[in-house]
This record gives sequence, C-alpha cells and structure tokens, in this order.
Amino acid sequence: MESPLVVGVDGSDPALEALDWAVDEAVRHGLPLRVVHASLWERYEGAVPSWTTDRPPGQVLAEHVVATAAERARRRAPGLGVTTAVLAEEPAAGLLAEARTAAAVVVGSRGRGAFAGLLLGSVGLVVAARSPGPVVVVRGDRYALESRHGRVLLGVGEHGADAAAVRFAFREAAVRDAELDAVRAWRRPAHTPAGHPLLTGDGGGPDERHATGLLERLLEPAAREHPGVRLRRSTVEGPAHRVLTERSAAADLLVVGARRRAGPMGLELGRVAHRALHHASCPVAVVPRREPEDAEADR
Repeated sequence: MESPLVVGVDGSDPALEALDWAVDEAVRHGLPLRVVHASLWERYEGAVPSWTTDRPPGQVLAEHVVATAAERARRRAPGLGVTTAVLAEEPAAGLLAEARTAAAVVVGSRGRGAFAGLLLGSVGLVVAARSPGPVVVVRGDRYALESRHGRVLLGVGEHGADAAAVRFAFREAAVRDAELDAVRAWRRPAHTPAGHPLLTGDGGGPDERHATGLLERLLEPAAREHPGVRLRRSTVEGPAHRVLTERSAAADLLVVGARRRAGPMGLELGRVAHRALHHASCPVAVVPRREPEDAEADR
C-alpha cells in the first residue's frame, strides 16, 4: 500500500494553508492524502453544546474539523484519494505516530493554541525535530505557497549527512519542473595570516574551493538520476542559516537536512534548520538521515 502524505489540521488559518499546500503536493507526487487531527478532548470541553451528542464535545469538534478539511481537500483536487483520522492524543505525539508510515508530514507554521508572537508553533517544531521521515512546515507568502517562483532551494551541509535531503530536493524540482538552486555556504577564517590569498584578492581561496568540490560530490549521484532537472550550483560566503533564509524569498520550497540520532530528542536540529523553520519566506522541508547505529538501536 502506498504511503500517504499526512497533513495535520486543527481548524486554524495556518493549518488550512498547510492543507491546501499538502493537497497540491499529493497531486504532484500521485500520493493519497491523510488528514489528521490529534487532540486531548478535555482541552475542548465546553467548545460545543453538550446536548449535541453523547460523545465528548471535544471529539465532536475534532471530527468536524477533520470532515471540513477533507471536504476542502476534495473540492481542491476532486480525483485525490483522501482518508481521515481523529486521534485522542497530544498533537505532536499523534503526528509522530502517523509519521512512521507516511511519505512525509505537513504542518502549519502555527496552530490554534500558538501565541501570536511565536514564529513557529510548538507542535511543528517538535514534529520537525523528532520525525523519522521528512516534515514540511508550511509558511511564506502567496507566491511561495502557490509555487510561482519555479525554484526549489537546497542547503547542502557537510559530508554525506544531507544525502537524503539532496535526493528529496531533486525529486521536488523534477515533479514541479522547477530550477534547483543548490547552495553551500562557506566561512572566511577568523584569523587570516598576511599574504593569504583572501587578503591578496584571490577569491575565497582554499575554503571556497573546498566548498565547491564538496557541493559537486554531494550533488553528482542525484544529478545523474534526474538529468532533466535544471541545476544551479552556488557557493556563498557567510553563515548558512543567514544565506538560506535570505535566498528563501525567491523559492517555493527550502530543503534542509538533519541527522537522526537515537535518544529522547530524536532528530538533531542544528542552527540552519532551526533558523529556517522560524524565519524562512517559503515552506521548509526538514529531511532526516538515519544513522546505521540508530536503526540498530530502534530494533
């Protein structure tokens, strides 16, 4: 059975944006959509009249949220296969359980209970930090949400840690017929000795050349698999979290990698992913790579 694209809904405006984005994404990839609402009923006591049913009022509200979202999804994409689930669980825990069998999990940037001043809701942050598979946090302006830029932005980190993110980004660019902007940021050494090429006008010197070589090596396998993807390679001096956040203003999707480690915190979100989730101008996909020892620890 094909793994579905899972989207979390709670009736909030950010969740509806995430739902619409997930519908379009499911259509692009030919995946079924699973609409999920997870909550603890007692949080909603009194939200609807108690005389409407013998079931807990919170459950009635949750079922209404999911049914309304599913109907919205079917109207947006009439041929799309849509299933639903109402889970009596804490939202992040419910979505993480769904993530085990999902192609990816999609959430809004803020939920019903998030304070207006928060840049990212706690549910989205926890799911992105602990999911065993890709998580997309939907944020950004209308151009990004409607994929009008025609560009997928990929942040490339060190060594092979981002291999899964690279493959994910190439697939996204392919199904969208979009340009893939692959970026590797590099930093000028804090203490550059006199006579160093950086001080004599020879570009970025060995640091920039190392970044360029690393970028080429990490992109090459996926580029062979997707020869039709228009690939733009960039090495940019500066902190990666700042470079990617700024470039996200001209992208439809920002893809970053993260390392999945065993332990209570699950996925390790570094500064780049954390900053992107809070400040990017477009939806952000966090794609984990499971380390071999982690797979053994989970058995």
